[in-house]
Amino acid sequence: MEKILIVEDEPALLETLSYNLTRQGYEVVQASDGLVALKLAREQQPDLVVLDVMLPGLDGFEVCRILRKETSIPILMLTARADEVDKVVGLEMGADDYLTKPFSMRELLARVKAHLRRIRIIREEMVAENAAASTPLPAEPTFTFTNLIIDDNRREVLLNQQPLRLKPKEYDLLLFLARHRGIALSRDLILERVWGWEYDGNSRTVDVHVRWLREKIEADAANPTRIVTVRSIGYRFEG
Repeated sequence: MEKILIVEDEPALLETLSYNLTRQGYEVVQASDGLVALKLAREQQPDLVVLDVMLPGLDGFEVCRILRKETSIPILMLTARADEVDKVVGLEMGADDYLTKPFSMRELLARVKAHLRRIRIIREEMVAENAAASTPLPAEPTFTFTNLIIDDNRREVLLNQQPLRLKPKEYDLLLFLARHRGIALSRDLILERVWGWEYDGNSRTVDVHVRWLREKIEADAANPTRIVTVRSIGYRFEG
């Protein structure tokens, strides 16, 4: 369960934010002033901070500045003022995003979800890269898995010595999976690394391309042994 620290001195808004974020399945920690917010952030290690600008004790800008020196977690700032200067100052202090009151709860939830997804992908990527680093790669960018050969110099895939006709994204996906052989990779991580952040599709795209790949490289696409499904996560390439 991902943890969110809400820092807001308006009791009604604090309660509303807590209620809606809890309903989305997040663990919520609350603070109503800047000094308490810093204390809780250090003790609770939240995954994201929703931070109001106007706070007693320390204001939101100062809290943001201090937190950014100590952590890289996303900080979503809230303000009752629409002054662009406030937004610029908040971003310069290290905030990742900014919402002006009054705001749509749906928009706030969407932004929270997007920032948490980004952090989750970064963490998964670090784990995958660390695991991949422990597995020596071939001296040349060629991967051989019994009768399957991936030659990245030529961007060519051979199965039983016969070239396969792969679409560009099918090739990119297969190469990414091969480079992380034996590692469970989430759909979100695959989507970000193969399609990129700018892609506005969803993880269903990954499933479709995996199905196409299986039809081309598996002996039995209905019972895959090379690209296996990891329940509730994504896929793992076994070679």
